[in-house]
Amino acid sequence: MSCKKAEIPVYSFEKHSRLDKTTTIYSPHVLILEGIFALHDPRVLDLLDLRIFCEADADLCLSRRLVRDIKERGRDIEGCIKQWFGFVKPNFHKFVEPQRNVADMVADRIHKTLDLKSEEHRAELKRLGKETKDLPLSKNVSILDGPSQITGINTLLSGPDTTREDFVFYFDRLAALLVERATENADFDPVTVETPPPRSHPYNGLRMSGEVSAVVILRGGSILETGLRRVIPDCRTGRMLIQTSYRTGEPELHYFKMADDVSTHNKVLLLDPQMSSGGAALMAVRVLLDHGVEESRIVFVTYIAGKRGLNRLMTVFPDIHVVACRVVDDYEERWVENRYMGC
Repeated sequence: MSCKKAEIPVYSFEKHSRLDKTTTIYSPHVLILEGIFALHDPRVLDLLDLRIFCEADADLCLSRRLVRDIKERGRDIEGCIKQWFGFVKPNFHKFVEPQRNVADMVADRIHKTLDLKSEEHRAELKRLGKETKDLPLSKNVSILDGPSQITGINTLLSGPDTTREDFVFYFDRLAALLVERATENADFDPVTVETPPPRSHPYNGLRMSGEVSAVVILRGGSILETGLRRVIPDCRTGRMLIQTSYRTGEPELHYFKMADDVSTHNKVLLLDPQMSSGGAALMAVRVLLDHGVEESRIVFVTYIAGKRGLNRLMTVFPDIHVVACRVVDDYEERWVENRYMGC
């Protein structure tokens, strides 16, 4: 699943078959494989970092099965009992129970082991988080700094008294500069043109090699489009809707639409005005990679980037380029698009 999407089948226990629809997921940070045969195939066992076998008393299993199948799957009690003794129980002892022998943990003695593992994992995550924060910025990260004019605009945008009209005006100026900087990473071919008459003469210049397109990460990325159009008026633009799951805290891809030939483009600009943890950016880059875009052709364009999230992004995808206006040390609540849109 490395940087590839997977279509997970959806099974109907009422119809005893797979449905036509699937659930699309991209390579996650932690993948949990669950099922009665999860530890059965040796090819799968070699891919697992931790193997857990969960067991319960047979009477408890039967009672849970009866309640579930009758209430949720519309089956009758006689059919459930017949299936239990004729198929489920004997096949459990034949195929499922042997998996207990290859597990790292078994449910009846799992708590103490998990507590110890949890402490180890928390310490390791804390160490990795600190290391990520302390890393120097990658050479592929370009910060829009320099003239005092840019600092002055940032001051206006950060100030509480700036009107929405002024905020939009000055933000659009910076957005155009960010896109200008992003296109510096594009490939150019030498070309000679003739200047207009009456004093025609050759001019040796450059012409962009191939197409530069953009993908907007909704909804915030749309506020960078005015600046994009000022630099590349005919830029083809795609869309991605990535939202954080309230259950898992992980980003989820809900919608995407891109050009069919996006893999052939000179550069693909990913637009998102603010990045904190980097979760949405990681997901967006994975989607582009899955559609054949080379990592070195991806440019992530943002106004504000959290340093830890930025280093996290560059550690996972070291060949992409990032153009940002500001890098902040701590996580900031998303506020830029709210100020821009007025809501």
